[in-house]
Amino acid sequence: MGRVEIPFRIVDVFCERPLEGNQLCVVTDPGDLDGETMQGLAREIGFSETTFVTDASGDRYAMRIFTPGQELPFAGHPTIGTAFVLASEGRITTPATQVVEAGEYPVEADVAAGRARMQQLPPTFGEAFEDRDLAARAAGLEPAEIRDDAPMQVVSTGLPHLMVPVRDPATLRRAVRDAALVERVCRTTGGESMYLFAETEDGVTARMFDWETGIGEDPATGSAAGPLGAYLSRHGLAGMPGTVRIRQGEQVGRPSLLRVEVTAGADSWRVVVEGGVAIVGKGVFSL
Repeated sequence: MGRVEIPFRIVDVFCERPLEGNQLCVVTDPGDLDGETMQGLAREIGFSETTFVTDASGDRYAMRIFTPGQELPFAGHPTIGTAFVLASEGRITTPATQVVEAGEYPVEADVAAGRARMQQLPPTFGEAFEDRDLAARAAGLEPAEIRDDAPMQVVSTGLPHLMVPVRDPATLRRAVRDAALVERVCRTTGGESMYLFAETEDGVTARMFDWETGIGEDPATGSAAGPLGAYLSRHGLAGMPGTVRIRQGEQVGRPSLLRVEVTAGADSWRVVVEGGVAIVGKGVFSL
């Protein structure tokens, strides 16, 4: 049996320039690959996520998303990056609709400007998580370094994340991920990650501590930035609702900038996440 060549693109997402932001592998023509092989390729490439475009025509496309450890129903930077690749190669028109397990997401790519944006699902808010001691220990901090004037809370716009308000940016920089305790917090709350954030003069700085997807600390997390924008809007923080700039990734050598716009809808918040995209490479898997 002959070898099969499977093309892919390497993309930096939520970047202000190439070789920053969050890395993404986009498999544009996966053919009849099964889920097990997709998972193996995602593990092989080793980025936070790899996407597999299963259908693309007109103003719609469908895809599957894999981390090195599992398949996800939705993720942020894979949405932004895949939409940009498909639009740049003329495989879809823009605006378009992305279909993933979590639902349908409006996306838009400005290829000339090197940017893309997505509207996320209406946010859902969980109960407040009261165990500040456990959350602090999971992040290598003291309980008093987690703010008590805003709740720790799971918020989802397609993927749930636990919002953890930290006292100030200096405290956030000192945080150290304890994998076992982060897992305990996430299993208790139902969040995919702990999304720690601190307000700054020009927006918010955030860090994403993961537990089960083989990431560790994610450089840029669009599926958490949208919920954070909704959280800030609900609790009147960081000048929200409106637009907030979220910086992430500096501590893992991948500085990233996510722009989140939140406006009041008929019965919920409308959440749009935007960022820069750069296609930096391409190749083939040979199987």
